[in-house]
Amino acid sequence: MATTEIRTKSCSVNPLKSSQPLGAAAALMGLAGCMPMLHAAQGCTAFALVLLVRHFREAVPLQTTAMNEVSTILGGHDNLEEAILNVAERAHPKVIGICSSGLTEARGEDIEGDLKLIRARHAELADTALIHVSTPDYKGGFEAGWGAAVTAIVDDLVETLPGHNLRQVNILAGAHLTPADVEEVQETVEAFGLAPIILPDLSRSLDGHVANEYVPTTLGGTAVEDIRRMGRSVASFALGLHVEPAARLIEQRCGVPVEVFSRLTGLRPWDDFVAALARISGKPTPPAIRRRRSQLIDAVLDGHFFFGGKRVAIAAEPDLLLGISQFLVDMGATIACAVTTEITTAAELVPGATVVIGDLDDLERGADGCDLIVSNAHGHRVAVRLGVPSFAAGFPLFDRLGAAHRLSVGYTGARDLIFEIGNIFLAQENGRDARGRQGGTHAALAPH
Repeated sequence: MATTEIRTKSCSVNPLKSSQPLGAAAALMGLAGCMPMLHAAQGCTAFALVLLVRHFREAVPLQTTAMNEVSTILGGHDNLEEAILNVAERAHPKVIGICSSGLTEARGEDIEGDLKLIRARHAELADTALIHVSTPDYKGGFEAGWGAAVTAIVDDLVETLPGHNLRQVNILAGAHLTPADVEEVQETVEAFGLAPIILPDLSRSLDGHVANEYVPTTLGGTAVEDIRRMGRSVASFALGLHVEPAARLIEQRCGVPVEVFSRLTGLRPWDDFVAALARISGKPTPPAIRRRRSQLIDAVLDGHFFFGGKRVAIAAEPDLLLGISQFLVDMGATIACAVTTEITTAAELVPGATVVIGDLDDLERGADGCDLIVSNAHGHRVAVRLGVPSFAAGFPLFDRLGAAHRLSVGYTGARDLIFEIGNIFLAQENGRDARGRQGGTHAALAPH
C-alpha cells in the first residue's frame, strides 16, 4: 500500500484535476433522453462543454442556469426554474440532471428544496425526472463527480420491487472506462446468458455513431425504465471504487449483493470478473473467451522482456491510476512517479512508495530519467520537454482521434495494451541500438 503526499503550493502549476461538475455531467451523458445542466455561470458550462466535445468529438448536450452577479447574491432559484422549463419545453427530456458548482455550493443554495417547489408549481414536469447532484468544484475531481452522479441517479430512480430476476445483473461503470471498455463488459456479460443493466452507459451515447435523426438530448444510454428495475437484479458489479457507494445503496435498499472490482485491466482482474459471471450464470466460460485469454497469456510472454526494469511516471485520477500502474507492475515495470488528484482508497492501493496529490508540475519534477510518461493530453507537453515517450490515458484526450474507442479492459484490451506500450519500449531499444551501431562504426573508422 502506497503512502500519500500532499504538495503545498501557492497555486496549481499545469493542473491535472478536472472538476466534479464536469465528471457528473459526463456520467449523465450515459442516460437515455437526458439533458445535463450546470447550476453555474455560463463560462463554467462553456468550459466543460469544450472539454467534453474535444475529447469525444461528438455533439454534447449541456445546458446552464446562467448565474450572474445578481443571482449569485440573491439566490439562483429563478434561474434554475427558468432553465428547467425552457429545457423541458424545447428538448422534452426524460431526465434533467442538475449539477451544482462552487458558486451555488458556497452560497448554500437549497437546490433540493427549489426542485420540490418547481415541481409542485408545474404539472408539465410530472413525467420528467429531476436529479440533483451535489458537486462543489472546490473539492474532489472528475471521478468524484462521476461517482456522486451515479449515486444520485440510483437514489432518485431505483425502486424497491418484489422478487429478483436471476438473469439480470447491474453494472455500475466507472469514469475510467471508455465507451469501448463498457461495450466489452456488456458483450462478456451477455456471453454468459445474463442481461446487464449498465449505469451509466456511454457505449450507447458517446461511442461515435451517426444518428438517423437529430436528437436534442443524449443519444442513447441507460433508459429510465431500466434504472427503476435495477433493484430486481441478482447482483451488482461496481467497476471502480468511486462507484461502490451507488452499488451499496442498491444493496441497502433492495438487497442486491455487491461485488467490487477496483480494476479490470490485466489477466487476474478479468479472470476474477469472468469467474463471477460463471458463478452467477451457472454456465461454463465460452470457448471464444478462453481463446482470448490464451492470446493474452501469449502477449505477456512476448512482451514482458520489454517492460522489465522500465521506470514509468503516471498522472491520472485515482481509479485509473490504480488500474494502469498495477498492470505495468504486473508486466515487470516500476512506478517511479505517481501523481493523482485526491486521497482515496484507490490512490492508497497504487503499487509504489509514494503517491503525490498534485499537478502536472509534480509529474514533470518526478519523471526525469523515466522511460515512459502516462497522462492525459496536457501531460504530453511534459513528455516533450523531458524528451520522454508518452502514452495517452485519461481525460481529456484532445490531441488524437478515437478516445472513445480505446480498449484496455478484458483479455483483448490487456493484450492490445501490452502491444501498444511494449512497442514504445521496443522503439526506444531500437533507437539505442541504432545509435550504438553508428557510434561503433565511427569508432572503427577513426584513426588510432
